[in-house]
Amino acid sequence: MRYSKQVLHTLEKCYALSYYTAGEDIRLLVAAEKQDPCYGFDLEGKLTDTVWEGPGGVMTMVPVPGQDGAFLATQRFYSPNNSASASLACAVKTPAGWRVTETAPLPFVHRFDIFTVEGEAYVLACTLKSGHEFENDWRFPGKLLTAKLGNDPTQPLTFTTLLEGLGHNHGYTRGFHEGKVCGIVSCDRGVFRVTPEENWKIEQLTDAPASDAVCLDLDGDGEEELFTISPFHGDTVTIRHRAAGEYVSIWEYPEKLPFLHAICGGTIYGRPTVYAGNREGDRLLLGFYFDAASGTYKTETVDKGAGPANVMLFSRDGHPALLAANRETDEIAVYDVFP
Repeated sequence: MRYSKQVLHTLEKCYALSYYTAGEDIRLLVAAEKQDPCYGFDLEGKLTDTVWEGPGGVMTMVPVPGQDGAFLATQRFYSPNNSASASLACAVKTPAGWRVTETAPLPFVHRFDIFTVEGEAYVLACTLKSGHEFENDWRFPGKLLTAKLGNDPTQPLTFTTLLEGLGHNHGYTRGFHEGKVCGIVSCDRGVFRVTPEENWKIEQLTDAPASDAVCLDLDGDGEEELFTISPFHGDTVTIRHRAAGEYVSIWEYPEKLPFLHAICGGTIYGRPTVYAGNREGDRLLLGFYFDAASGTYKTETVDKGAGPANVMLFSRDGHPALLAANRETDEIAVYDVFP
């Protein structure tokens, strides 16, 4: 693949990525890890919105299903050591501008998603941990929690616990399994698949600690591979293949990539690809894919030196593109992808 880079804007410690709908149009969203703004851009890269100037501390943003100009976001998660005041908030675009309402105090909330089950929307939230008494205190593991999201997403949310005991409960990606949408959760206990159905379905895919993971059929054999970054904020990329009901390691990237963090996956011009980036060392953004001719996994370099915190696939002008929050260089960038 060929990649063409466009720098949209600068934003100090840019971090979270998402989008919202505006009628038939899509607006890209980028928010900051610290006390800085949340911006919106059109698909051409023009700045269209300043959703808020603060408080920042945004780890995740998710559009509200079926509602134009509305999304939920985490706020006040400034670091693992400064996230006890974290919360969920709802941003709604009105004729008078953006209105932002806190919907739930949720200490240590790092990732979340919104699922629709039989016409009802539910929030699945992942807390990195449950408490601390001093810096770098990891004695209190995180949780998975859920709350029903009513027709008015600005109303307060009440959460119940689905699963506890999840140390370094850091990673979350959305996936699909057997035709159903699901969430892939990564922590010290391994990787879990969470399916939004009655009473929720939680399956453990591996007990190997992971910071982030993507499930994707990379080699085209009809079985999903499990692509992991490990350990927490780690340096190792591993691909596992399912055999006899278990995910077994079949390939590991030969080089260490310090502070791996950015991750997403999808099919690009018919080729399943996982993109992963690291925030230290050479600060690479790499594409990982299976090469059928050689029968092995290969990589290609998208960028070097930028240091992405997160990356997101989307489509513009009829071709795939990557939106990246290059935290280490304060750079919001789009990489157009061409065959």
